[in-house]
Amino acid sequence: MNSKKKILIVDDSEMNRALLEDMLSDDYEILEAENGMEATTIMHSHELDICLVLLDIVMPVMDGFDTLAMMNKNGWIKNMPVIMISAETASTYMDRAYSLGAVDYISRPFDERTVRHRVDSNVILGEKQKELSSRLTNQIFEKEKDNRLMIEILSHIVEFRNGESGLHVLHVHTITELLLKALKNKTDKYPLTQKDISLICNASALHDVGKISIPSEILNKPGRFTPEEFEIMKGHTVEGAKMLKDIPFRENEPLIKIGYQICRWHHERYDGRGYPDGLKGEEIPIAAQVVALADVYDALTSKRVYKPAYTPEKAVEMILNGECGVFNPLLLECLKDNAEQLKTELYVLSVGNATDKEIQKTVAHALKTDGTDASNRTIRLLEHERMKSKILSDLSREIMFEYTASPEMVTLSDWSADLLGLPVTIVNPKESEFGKRVFKRKDFEEILNKLKNSTPDKSDISGKYMLDIKGEKTWCKIIAKAMWSDTEPPEYEGAIGKIIDINDETEEMKLLEEKANLDFRTGLLNHEAAKSKITSLLASAKNKQYALVFFDLDNFKQANDVYGHLFGDEVLEHIAATIKKNIRRTDVAARIGGDEFIIFMGYRGTVEPQIKRIFESLTVDFKGFPIKVSMGVACMDGVQDYDTLFEMADKAAYSVKRSGKNSYRFYDDSLKDVVTDRG
Repeated sequence: MNSKKKILIVDDSEMNRALLEDMLSDDYEILEAENGMEATTIMHSHELDICLVLLDIVMPVMDGFDTLAMMNKNGWIKNMPVIMISAETASTYMDRAYSLGAVDYISRPFDERTVRHRVDSNVILGEKQKELSSRLTNQIFEKEKDNRLMIEILSHIVEFRNGESGLHVLHVHTITELLLKALKNKTDKYPLTQKDISLICNASALHDVGKISIPSEILNKPGRFTPEEFEIMKGHTVEGAKMLKDIPFRENEPLIKIGYQICRWHHERYDGRGYPDGLKGEEIPIAAQVVALADVYDALTSKRVYKPAYTPEKAVEMILNGECGVFNPLLLECLKDNAEQLKTELYVLSVGNATDKEIQKTVAHALKTDGTDASNRTIRLLEHERMKSKILSDLSREIMFEYTASPEMVTLSDWSADLLGLPVTIVNPKESEFGKRVFKRKDFEEILNKLKNSTPDKSDISGKYMLDIKGEKTWCKIIAKAMWSDTEPPEYEGAIGKIIDINDETEEMKLLEEKANLDFRTGLLNHEAAKSKITSLLASAKNKQYALVFFDLDNFKQANDVYGHLFGDEVLEHIAATIKKNIRRTDVAARIGGDEFIIFMGYRGTVEPQIKRIFESLTVDFKGFPIKVSMGVACMDGVQDYDTLFEMADKAAYSVKRSGKNSYRFYDDSLKDVVTDRG
């Protein structure tokens, strides 16, 4: 395994990248990118192990400042120190780089000793900062762990006074966590984050804290309560909530707020027949609903002074039959679907079946997965991916679905469900409107059979079917991927797929292709796309006259240095808008990088009037800044090679720049031996 730290070098010059690699490759693993767009892709893939970025400023597609802005937006700048590398030494460049989070600035040409010293110093500094951050995170975690321990100690005191098992708090925490995660996966009805789940699980330990106020002779009575005793016992809900509410200066703490809900309302029932307030349905906070079900399940499966312990199977049966009150139907589904997993987890935690070693392993695993820096980061990244997936599925305007084989159900994206007029979660889909109305039944069964008969190596299926989309018959393409377990042998688990309206597919592909060919900043074509299009036009040009115009801005550096890079971006966007206004739909315009642009146009007779009009439209004052350009023009005259035509226009523009700037010139043979900056 390669143990070298990774450095990302971002520079559009292959020579510059090679020089830096030669200087650093002995001590570091080098990753390379030609522009900011390519760099962000690499950062996304190597977010956790790039220790330093060497970033150029002036690059095509996405420049260094845009890349820094993207790193700030994604939070990468905190873990990836950036050293700017550039021939630009103006203070405005440096100031902007530092304001966007760069830690150092190296000017070209490179001095090897300087480069190595600054790279090594910043890598060491970055590692020290990560170490300090990790220590701080661990300290915060230890503090949170102590807080959680104090809650559990208080709750255990209540339990022992009540004659209950000391594991009741741990059981309720475990059941609550499992139900919340299952609910989160089943529906978007309750917007639960991982932070919400952790908070509710911790607060669940406080659910019976009010029993401190109940006389022990009632609390531990082995027989049935009298009506008067039951009224006193019910008071533990109000008393517990009051205790939390009366804690000085802490009423607005999230743990106190959630704890209050759980203490007061964990004996409410979904049909309104609970206590103390007779809340009904969704009037009961979801935290209290989940803890109520967890409390009942553990009470049924644990021995009490007034009853023996029921088996887990019997407990689930009693709850589903309504013998313990009415609960949220979605929570009952979660309990039923996860009954076996719940039985296993509580078995490991039970006093009678867990050795000290097993308990220590369980606690160590809980701490490792619940509190470390890495796991929190993983949870955040997974949550980010889940949200991104949801947003993309809604924006795609395609019907996205997930099919689960056991228990058999289909889950639709929010947008898809609205479009079809169906719920997000569809149980027994073959007998639902999804399997009988949207699809013809035989077509839906054919798709399911294709998926079931696929293999882990060949899990993709597709087909065209006539669908009913809200009463309108339309031909659609189904694309799906079967999901298989990683067990041995693999088991078929379901599928993820989408439904595409065939009439929209071609147009969508065109839009995606067009977007990929556009320049990030201006919306004009990028150089590669323009070259491809112009080459195609030249190949088919018979008895046609074409001209290639190349120009750059004479004073663009001044725009950035004096007015700032945001203004520089505005200038580029203004240039692009001006070009679009002054060319025809059949002409080709592109930004080829930095402040350089090309226009490819057809003409008849003479092209100079068109060139003059474009030149004059560009060379104007923009918000007080005088725009000036050096422009070269090359006409076909039998030339049908793009690179040759581009070189001719470049030489003509270069001669303008060398002889006074802010003008245009047509290429002629006198420029044949001119050597430009490109060689």
